[in-house]
Amino acid sequence: MSQKVFIYDTTLRDGSQMEGISFSVEDKIRIARRLDAFGMDYIEGGWPGAAPKDTEFFARMRTIPLTHAKLTAFGSTRRPHIRCEDDPLLAQLLEAGTPAVTIVGKSSAWHIIETLRIPLEEGLAMIGDTVRYLKAHGKEVIYDPEHFFDGYKENREFTMSALKAAADAGADVLCLCDTNGGTLPHEISVIVADVVKTFPNVTVGMHPHNDGDCGTANALAAVQAGSTHVQGTVNGYGERTGNANIIPIIANLRLKMGIDCLTDTAVSQLTELSAFVDEIANLTPISRAAYVGRNAFTHKAGLHADAIAKAPRAYDHVEPSAVGNVRRLLVSELSGGATIAAKAANLGYALDKKSPEAKAVLHEVTTREHQGYSFEGAEASFELLLKKHTGRYRKLFDVVAFRVLVEKRSGDPEPITEATLRVRVGGEEMLTVAEGDGPVHALDGALRKALTRFYPELDEIRLTDFKVRVVTTGEGTAAKVRALVESTSSHGDSWTTVGVSTNIIEASYQAIADSIEYGLLREQGPK
Repeated sequence: MSQKVFIYDTTLRDGSQMEGISFSVEDKIRIARRLDAFGMDYIEGGWPGAAPKDTEFFARMRTIPLTHAKLTAFGSTRRPHIRCEDDPLLAQLLEAGTPAVTIVGKSSAWHIIETLRIPLEEGLAMIGDTVRYLKAHGKEVIYDPEHFFDGYKENREFTMSALKAAADAGADVLCLCDTNGGTLPHEISVIVADVVKTFPNVTVGMHPHNDGDCGTANALAAVQAGSTHVQGTVNGYGERTGNANIIPIIANLRLKMGIDCLTDTAVSQLTELSAFVDEIANLTPISRAAYVGRNAFTHKAGLHADAIAKAPRAYDHVEPSAVGNVRRLLVSELSGGATIAAKAANLGYALDKKSPEAKAVLHEVTTREHQGYSFEGAEASFELLLKKHTGRYRKLFDVVAFRVLVEKRSGDPEPITEATLRVRVGGEEMLTVAEGDGPVHALDGALRKALTRFYPELDEIRLTDFKVRVVTTGEGTAAKVRALVESTSSHGDSWTTVGVSTNIIEASYQAIADSIEYGLLREQGPK
């Protein structure tokens, strides 16, 4: 491993500026503790004094010691033309009681003149005075020169003098900010190398934003040029298009570049960390996210599946388990026999890719997808097909008939929905009626009422999600629709089934019936 690179997480401050995110104090504490357990070097908790939640967070964290990370408070240089001792925000920064502080200051001559409207000399004094004041109070000081790269390209002499003011005052880290996120990797390499050469006795860091979709690349380019401190956010949270995503940065540094940052154990927890923070932020995980997304190691083409069956890493750039992810094979009309066989093997079925069973399954998948089915996100429906063509299927029930009525009377706040169902189990028939909040809910209730007497394990199964998509656009209300039903068991398992029809009720029924049948077969086990 080469020289150590320190990883600085700013999810709780910069990340919280993303639209749709509003962390509570409890949320921030939970994330901070998880980042610490993960092994993050620095955790930036927020800006004390600027937001009441951040002030409370730091007060609470005084009683929650971290085992690895340095908790860091964020603030700005003193205000123009006042002493540091008289600046209330600096006072609150010290009151946060963190071992490290990060200070943002203007390093662009244009910004000092046009936005602060003060002389350049005062801008430099604000930087030096603030760093010197915080060092005198025993703090590790990380200086974030705002708009550094834009300022460098416009006026290198002044921008480097801003860094010199911080370095001469004792700053421990000069963390170069690509605040507008528009600098390209080849520019980063040249500029960071210049800073590293100019300030050989100070740690040089990198704080990229992702406006040009180069956040990760810019972080890696900075490290190649000599930066040993990188800042980012989990899942790339941040305002506008987001900050650099610390997840792929860590994975690339450790797995691809052999850089000493965090540990292999930490890297193997990246997928879990990503999902944990998304859950607290109440955001849907991005399935296409590098390394940790559900689709990051998912393969659909038959050619790929055939190669993977022979050599698992044939189409994966790293072993999925290295980042805590898993390899997945999708079944679709693009699949070949190798995909069917490999997918079957993952589900515990020994199936030769040239066998009649594999060919029959492939034919049915292809035929159904032409009709509008999709088995990519409905693996339970695919496994039912597999059972039927390999002799492992048991018919548990038949729905002889069903009827769904929706009635809206004047004055009723909501329509009344009622489902009537006739079901045959063995030689016995049952007629049941159930009301529900809509036709899908009513159908599910009626089917459960009919089957629970025969299969009490049905109480362990719950429908948790329902989605409908139009398959054939341009046909208006006569369009074919695809219904997806997600269900879970009391054991924590989940599965998805699919139904397709021009009638949304019929499509929903197909998906519900498959879901219940699949769940019951799982509960009962092989017989």
